[in-house]
Amino acid sequence: MPQLEVDGAVLAYDDVGPRDAADSPLVLVHGWTANRHRWDHQAAHFSARRRVIRLDLRGHGESTGAGVPTIAHLARDVVALLDHLGVERCVLAGHSMGGMIAQTVALAHPARVERLVLVGTTGRMTYSRGRGLLMAASTLVPFRLFVAANIQRAFAPGYPREEIRAHIRASAATPREVVMTLYGAMRAFDVLDRAGEICVPTLIVHGYHDVQLPVRQVLRLAKACPDAVVRVLDAGHELPLEKPAELTGALESFLSAKP
Repeated sequence: MPQLEVDGAVLAYDDVGPRDAADSPLVLVHGWTANRHRWDHQAAHFSARRRVIRLDLRGHGESTGAGVPTIAHLARDVVALLDHLGVERCVLAGHSMGGMIAQTVALAHPARVERLVLVGTTGRMTYSRGRGLLMAASTLVPFRLFVAANIQRAFAPGYPREEIRAHIRASAATPREVVMTLYGAMRAFDVLDRAGEICVPTLIVHGYHDVQLPVRQVLRLAKACPDAVVRVLDAGHELPLEKPAELTGALESFLSAKP
């Protein structure tokens, strides 16, 4: 497993697939409390003919490092990895918090992003007053209950309970300081007013049953992006786990289409 040291963190990553492929590398960024294996289905599919890069964000999975106060800090980690691997231009895909990171990279380094894929994410975290109070109160409960409440509601009704429990355990293994610091970073995230600057072809994939980030939030983002197409799947927030083959199919169709 290759690693890269960046600003006090050691980032674990995978770099697979043909280096001489005609297509630009596909870079996959996971979400909050997850790890690079969220993208196993997509990595296995696309690495047969395209270079695929995915990392564990700092403090997640097999990477070390403390939490950071903004999504921009995580975006800098991704850019540092691209620099290290000599990747000048890529297709950048992100799920949930990873989608926030992907938007941040696309806005800060537009020449480096050929196409953008945003899965289960948003351009601005918005809540009703009641929802905001509930989320603030949830930070006061014991850490494991906080994680369990957030992960439980990330899946559509009917998803196997034992699998949800396994994902809760995996998420709770992420250091508390990392989880809570990045929770704050996500709540502060807001690039919606700049979404019109994202002028590359963009695929937005969202779950119809997503209660973490309701569909109406992503529709605001899609409306602001000048070259975006939206796919809504019969799933919750955890699209890479709930509908891996359908997500891969949506990416395949998007990447196969001519600009």
